[in-house]
Amino acid sequence: MQPRPVSRRGFLAAAAGLLGGAGLLPLVTKVSSAAGATATPGQPHTAPAGPPGYPPAAPPPLGHGGNTTVGEIDVKRMGYDPVAFLTSFERGRTSRLANGRVLREFQVVAFDKEIEIAPGLFFPAWTFNGTVPGSTLRCQAGERVRVKFINAGSHPHTMHFHGVHPAEMDGVPGVGPGEILPGKSFVYEFDAEPFGLHQYHCHTLPLKRHIHKGLYGAFIIDPPQGRPRARELVMVMNAFDTNFDGENEVYAVNSVAFHYMRHPIRIRRNELVRIYLVNMTEFDPINSIHIHGNFFHVYRTGTRLQTSEFTDTIMLCQAERAILEVRFPYNGRYMFHAHQTEFTELGWMGFFEVTDDGI
Repeated sequence: MQPRPVSRRGFLAAAAGLLGGAGLLPLVTKVSSAAGATATPGQPHTAPAGPPGYPPAAPPPLGHGGNTTVGEIDVKRMGYDPVAFLTSFERGRTSRLANGRVLREFQVVAFDKEIEIAPGLFFPAWTFNGTVPGSTLRCQAGERVRVKFINAGSHPHTMHFHGVHPAEMDGVPGVGPGEILPGKSFVYEFDAEPFGLHQYHCHTLPLKRHIHKGLYGAFIIDPPQGRPRARELVMVMNAFDTNFDGENEVYAVNSVAFHYMRHPIRIRRNELVRIYLVNMTEFDPINSIHIHGNFFHVYRTGTRLQTSEFTDTIMLCQAERAILEVRFPYNGRYMFHAHQTEFTELGWMGFFEVTDDGI
C-alpha cells in the first residue's frame, strides 16, 4: 500500500508535539540523511560549519526561534547563494542611443533546473537565468530597456513586466509575439516607467503553474534623482508545493527555508536599511512580514518618495510589493518572519544580526 500524502496542516499537527523544533525540522532531518546530516529528536543540535566563505552557521535557539533545518544547502552545486542574492543587482549593459538616451540591455534565459529549497530537499523548478527568484533587474526611470529573452526550457514561456509599456511588449499569450516556444527568442523593448519596485514573471497558462515553478523576479526602476544611500536588500517571498497538491509545504524569502535563521543578515547599527520586498507566493492569497523590535517606513510599490505608513507588519497579495526603510538603534539579533504562523513554521523566518561594524 502506498503511503498517503501528508498535507501541510497534517504535517504541522504531527510536528506540534516536538520540543524545541517544528515545521521542517523532522522532514529535513529525513531527506538530509543522504548528505550525512543527522539529528536526534529532543537532543541539542550542534550546527555544522557553513559552506566556504560563510561565517559559522548560527546554532538554532530554542522556543519561538527553534524552527530550523538540519545541514546546509550546496550553494556551489546550486549556483545560488541566498545571502549573496540579497545584494545582487543585474544592471545589464549600457550604451547611448542617437538621441542621447541611455539604452540598457539585459539577457534572460529560461530553463529547467532542480533547485535545493532546504538542505537535501529538491524542487523541479523552471528558472530565469538559473535561479529562483530570477536575477533582480535594475535600471533608471527614463532609460530605454531592451531584454533579449531566450527560451531554453521545455515549455512555452513569456516575460511579463509590471510597468507601463506598449501592448505588444506585454508578454501575454495572443498579443504581440505571444508565447515564446522552446528554442525561440524575442526582444522586449520599452521605456522604464514609472519609477518604483516592480516585478517580471511568465504569463503563460496555466499561470499558477508557471509562477509557482519559479518564473519570476524583481524589477527595480530607480527614480531620476535616486534614493538616499542605504544598505539595500532584495527579499522575494515565495513558497513551494513539493507534492503538487495545490498547497505549499515550504515557505521562504529567496527560496531557501530558514536560511537567514542559520545565516543571519548582518547589519550595522543605525545604518539605513532598504528592503525591496516582493510577494510572489502562489496558492495563498496573502503573505506578510513582521520585524521584531523595530518599526519601518513603508513605500508601497515604491512609486512615491513619501512614506505611506510607519509600522512593524505589512501584508501583501501576490504581485504586491513595497519598499521598507528601517534603522536598528540597538545591537543584537532581531527576528523577521511572516505573521501567518503556519508560513513561519514551514520556513519563512530569519534574523538580522546588528553590530557596531555590521560584520
